Amino acid sequence: MLGSFLPRVLLMVFGYAYQAYECYKTLKHRPEIGRLLFWCRYWIVVAMLTVLERFGDALFSWVPIYNEAKLALFIYLWYWREERTDHLYNHFREFVVPREAKMDRIRDKARNLANQSCQEALTCGRKGVYAILNYVSSHQSAPQPHSD
Repeated sequence: MLGSFLPRVLLMVFGYAYQAYECYKTLKHRPEIGRLLFWCRYWIVVAMLTVLERFGDALFSWVPIYNEAKLALFIYLWYWREERTDHLYNHFREFVVPREAKMDRIRDKARNLANQSCQEALTCGRKGVYAILNYVSSHQSAPQPHSD
């Protein structure tokens, strides 16, 4: 067992950093649509695995070689590229398609709630700043004349 540090570092390198660099190189050289679609599917799969990882960490982190298994999964996706990524993406798509309309409604409600909350926070903050400025300006003493 390697402990958790080394597998996490390797996961960052092989699961994220190297793939981000490959994606950058793909975009730099005017890629064909197939390569762009691959990278979109890859990052969707990585995002979903990252979300699931949080739950997996809470439930299975005590299992021997759990971190090594996560690393192996990312290397598996990376090494076999299209085949494995497409396979997982298709499972993700099968899960999302019947729920897409509901997920869109939830996303829109969350976006509206976030916008409303930000507006309220800005209004509250603005009122607080004005109150502080009024307090400071009303408690400033008048300049004292200098006596020579």
